[in-house]
Parts: sequence; structure tokens; C-alpha cells
Amino acid sequence: MREQALSIGQLERVPQVDHQTVSHHPLSPYDSPWSTFVSVVCACVLVTALGSIVWFSLTAPKLDRFEEPERALELMVGRMMEAQDGLSRSPEWQQWLAEWTMGDQREAYEQGIQWYRELAATTDDPLSKLRLAILLGESGRHDEAVAEAERWQDQGLYTGLFEQLIVAAYGSQPLSPAQEADLQAALAEAMPSGWFYNQLSARLAQRGGDHALLTTVEQQNAGNADHVQQGIRPLIVTEVICLLVGSVMLLGIVRLQGQRVDILRIHRPGVPPPWSGRTAMAVILRGGALGVVTTVAFLTVPSLAQSLVSAFVIPLANIPLLILAYVHLLKPAGLTFWTGFGLRMKNVHPGRLACIIIAVVAAGLWGEWVLGRTAEFLDVSNHWTEWFDPNLVWASTPKLTVSLLEYILFAPIFEELAFRGLLYATLRRRLTFVPAAIISTSIFALAHGYSLIGFISVFWSGFLWAWIYERTGSLIPGMVAHAMNNLLVCLTVMALLG
Repeated sequence: MREQALSIGQLERVPQVDHQTVSHHPLSPYDSPWSTFVSVVCACVLVTALGSIVWFSLTAPKLDRFEEPERALELMVGRMMEAQDGLSRSPEWQQWLAEWTMGDQREAYEQGIQWYRELAATTDDPLSKLRLAILLGESGRHDEAVAEAERWQDQGLYTGLFEQLIVAAYGSQPLSPAQEADLQAALAEAMPSGWFYNQLSARLAQRGGDHALLTTVEQQNAGNADHVQQGIRPLIVTEVICLLVGSVMLLGIVRLQGQRVDILRIHRPGVPPPWSGRTAMAVILRGGALGVVTTVAFLTVPSLAQSLVSAFVIPLANIPLLILAYVHLLKPAGLTFWTGFGLRMKNVHPGRLACIIIAVVAAGLWGEWVLGRTAEFLDVSNHWTEWFDPNLVWASTPKLTVSLLEYILFAPIFEELAFRGLLYATLRRRLTFVPAAIISTSIFALAHGYSLIGFISVFWSGFLWAWIYERTGSLIPGMVAHAMNNLLVCLTVMALLG
């Protein structure tokens, strides 16, 4: 008789514990009243830490995350606009794909204006306010750009130079060649080079009839835009390939439903795990609390935070948890890390494993696309500070190496071990798939400290990684998909802003 495949919904009806694989242990060392007290204290530490992250993400000004928010935003918006400018000379398929996935130039301008309004309201930096006016003018809102400039003198912040520049570039009064030459010289002294400088200089040259300068600036703009496109085009192609191939894999998995239960199974025991749920929760609470203490120590000691040792904060913070898990969960059940979490698989074809991983990556990309279109429809967006990492943009090579190790190697390994291998698996002893995945993934997403859009994005990824662990019995597909997701994000930031 043929076995039937399990969908996500059918996973809820799987028997919660395979009693034949559960080991019967003697009295747990965590059963005493004193142990209960320690568990409560550790739970308070974890709740406090998680609550602090959520409170900070909701109340702390986003711009306080950087020492130089003006510099960071100028770079990000400038490169974003250069990328949009470069699309006009890109192949049609890339233009269509960029508009389908990221929106058009109008949306880019609106986003940049929103971010600069926020920055201009919190800083007296004159260049930030000048860049806001340039964005307004370049988006076609000339009257708003001039009105913004006219307010500057009323606020007592500037000499008349920046107002003259904006009025001359976007106002209705004619501009003589002599006036244009004087303003170009003043602009060169007052504003550093970049997209904003080039746009304002081109406007002045156009208004003053300086065709030679206008041609030079336009050529420079085109070169900058093409350079940005050359950096991000390979990433776009890679994501499209992953999306197309992975979608075929996903359709194949759906098609095979109803034929085999274990079509994705590559390791046993998987979940639910063969260890005591009560002991596992005590281990998670203690190991998690020790991890919080270790992380706080790194964050509060400047010499540690600035050294190369900081690359190992994630492994060091998780070592107590993993030691406790091995001593009290894996070893009593006759398991090792390799066999307990499916990290060593025998007789698994590499092609099959690759298909599973690429299918999960594709599901994640589809989720990001749906989230992006929904956020666009609801007119909500992710704050730019949540994905701008200074260490990926202008840090030294050692610091860049540290960040890449954290994002691409350590985070996927240790976060999957903690949140899927231990927390999710332990919850599955008492709960069905959906509630266990929702609870563990919600904690995982909250721990990242993002706003609503970021929370949903991380939640969707974590939910997928819990699902693939449920179906395969191995953490390897989730770890690799996690690493690929982080790698694509890092490469995108570095290609666009580096």
C-alpha cells in the first residue's frame, strides 16, 4: 500500500512523539525545586533581553544607529538613484525585472525624499537639507524644492548660497552664463562630488546654456550608473536563476504529494526529538541566559567589540547552550551533534540535497516579492538603517572579514542549531507543526530587532527553515539556505554601496 505525502497542513496531524525512539532516563538533574528557581531566573533574563530588543527597536531613533547618518544616507540614496539611472541603458529584460521586483524610479525618489525629510528634521546639517531640495527638484517637484530653499533663511541656518543654487536650478528666473559660472564655482567648493553634486551641476549647466559642461557631467553620470549596474547585474541574474530553478523544484515537490510520505526525508530521527521536553526547556533557558550574558559582555567592553575576537561572539555565546544540550539531551539519547541534528547524512545524493536547498531559497524569494508588493500597496517600507551595515560598506578589510564570517558562516550554523534544532524541535514534542513553528520563529524574528516589514521577512525565512527541518530531519538544508540568503544580502549591499 502506498504511503501518502504530507503537506504543511497535514503535518499538524502527525503523532507528536515517536514513543519507540524516546529514551527513558533516570530522574533529571533539573527536577529539583532549586533547579526550578534557576530556570525561572534564566527565563527572566531571556524575557528581559528580548523585551529590551523589542523596546529599543520600537522607541530608539533609527538614525542613532550610526555615528554619521548623513554620510550613510548620502551614499545609499545616491547609489540607489544611480542604479535607477543606469536601468535606462540596461537590457529590456533587466528593466522589466527591476520594476517588477524593486519598483520604478518614481518610487525610488519618493523613498529618498521620505528618508531625507526624516534626516533633515533631526539635524542642522545644511548639506542634508540641500540634498532634500535636490531630490524634490529632480523628481519634478520644482515648486516644492524652491519653497524648501526659501524656508532656510527664515530658520536662520544658512547664508544665501544654497538658496541661490536651488532657485537658480529649479526656479523660473533665467540664468545668465556669468551667473551660472559663479554658481558652479561656489557649488564645487560647498558640496562634495557624487550623484547630488552631478544632478545640481547638470541643472545649472542646462539653465545657463553651458553645453560642454552639461555633456561632461552627463557622461560622468552615465559612467557612475553603468558601474553600479555592472555590480548588481550578476546578483540579479543569480537570483533569477535561483528563483526559476527553485520554482521548478517546488512544483515537483507539490506534484509528488500523495505518492510518498518521505520524499524529502534525508535523516532520522528528526523531529520530534528523542529527548525529554522538560529537560530540553531547562537546557534552553540556561544556555540562552548564559548566551545573553556573554553577548552583553562583548557589547559593553570596547576592546572586545573592536577586536577580531568579536568575530567569534556568536559561537562563544552559543557554546554554553550546545554543551548543555550535548550533556543532557543528545548523549543520554545515544546521539551526537552529527546524528542528533542530521549534520552527517549517509547515502544522500548531493543532487537531491541541492534540489531541496534551491527549492527553499526560491520559496524565500517568492515570499520576499509578495511582502514587497504588499508593503508597496499598503504604503509601508523598511527603514534604510535596518539593512545598511557600515562594516560592509566602508570598514577595513579585517572588520569586513569579521562581518562576513558572522553573517555567512556563524549565524546560519548557530542560529539554526539554537532556534530550529533545539527550540523548535522541543516545542514539537507537545505541539503540532504550525504552532511550534510560529512560536519559535516569532522569537527568532523578535531577536533581530527589526521593524514590522523586517520582522515579517525574518519570520517567513525562519518558518521555511523550520518546515524544511520538519520534512528532511536535517538542519543542513536550512543552514545552507540561511547562508545563501545572508550571502545575497551582503553581496547586494557591497555591490550597491561599496
